[in-house]
Amino acid sequence: MMFSNYESIQPGDKRSLVKTITEADVRRFVDMTGDDNPLHVDKAWAEATPFKDIVVHGMLGASFISTVIGTRLPGPGALWVSQQMDFLLPVRLGDELTITCEVLKKHDGERLLDLETLITNQHGQRVLSGRGKVKLLATPGASAEAAAPERRMVAVVTGGAGGIGQAICGQLAAAGYAVVVNYASRADAASAVVARITQAGGRALAVQADVASDAGVAKLYEATTGEFGGAGVLVNNASLHVNAKPFLSASWADVQQHLDVQARAAFLLAQRFAPDMAARKWGRIVNITSQVTQALPTPGWLGYTLGKSALASLTRSMAVELGASGITVNAVAPGMTDTRLIGAIPEKVQMMTARQTPLRRLATPADVAAAVCYLVSDAGAFVTGQELNVNGGMVM
Repeated sequence: MMFSNYESIQPGDKRSLVKTITEADVRRFVDMTGDDNPLHVDKAWAEATPFKDIVVHGMLGASFISTVIGTRLPGPGALWVSQQMDFLLPVRLGDELTITCEVLKKHDGERLLDLETLITNQHGQRVLSGRGKVKLLATPGASAEAAAPERRMVAVVTGGAGGIGQAICGQLAAAGYAVVVNYASRADAASAVVARITQAGGRALAVQADVASDAGVAKLYEATTGEFGGAGVLVNNASLHVNAKPFLSASWADVQQHLDVQARAAFLLAQRFAPDMAARKWGRIVNITSQVTQALPTPGWLGYTLGKSALASLTRSMAVELGASGITVNAVAPGMTDTRLIGAIPEKVQMMTARQTPLRRLATPADVAAAVCYLVSDAGAFVTGQELNVNGGMVM
């Protein structure tokens, strides 16, 4: 049996049921509940009270709210989860009750409806009023593939002209994504990435933008939307060259620039792109962090370490808040990777690091890109809030 279509229900929708209360209804209610209070069943006893006649069980009338919810609004698949009720007037035998439910608000993430519940009698008087919450279950066996057409095969990669960024762009393009290659200053490298992708039959666009600024984020978003209609994947890979400084020689400005390029940029970009992803119920955000957030900190790398640590925390917070909208948010944490970033690290240190790694080598940009592609693929659809270590076992 198909359940009711949650998407078709809108605030303001209203359904009603009319029921005349009989002695037989009261007898069945007493048999079921055991509530044989003489006020409800003994006419002579009731006449001696201020009510002067039998008063029908209040919950008997209220029970028909369940009938409306289960059969009319929202209908099959509805689960009545909470109710607040005010009993305003007594119900008498023979009263004709109109039981009405109206949708006040929808909570899409939980498939919940806020309802106003109202019962009036044949005189138009309010007998009961209240508010309820109803959860509408999904159709049993409904396939997740139904949402697949909503996926937008466009990926935005910040820092796309760098070593890791180029590899991510290339592998995403090979997976069928149109790629927006964001860069700060390396126009030649970004153009080369676009050329390789287009020559292989893919689609790509290079966009210069400082994603640490509001204006740069707006520029990147507008260029992506203008060219491809939006993005389904956002990879926050932008990072700064590390100018190592001892803690006592560092200034807060040294730290702030890393926080801006890594955490602030990811924050602003996600706020721009996530609403479009949420509207389609599908999106993937991947943040490139670092093993420095988990391993022994590298002396002199304070700004870089704080920036990456903030990005790791942002990943988990966004995963919690965006998950209900169909958006996964994860991080990839590379170990020492063979890119320009480690050019200032002595070769001896690089060799020692490789020998101390269980897999006996440094990470490559392709290793990092492969992890990103996994997280945005169907294979990673149920993974969110994770920091995937790509370091050959070094942190272990």
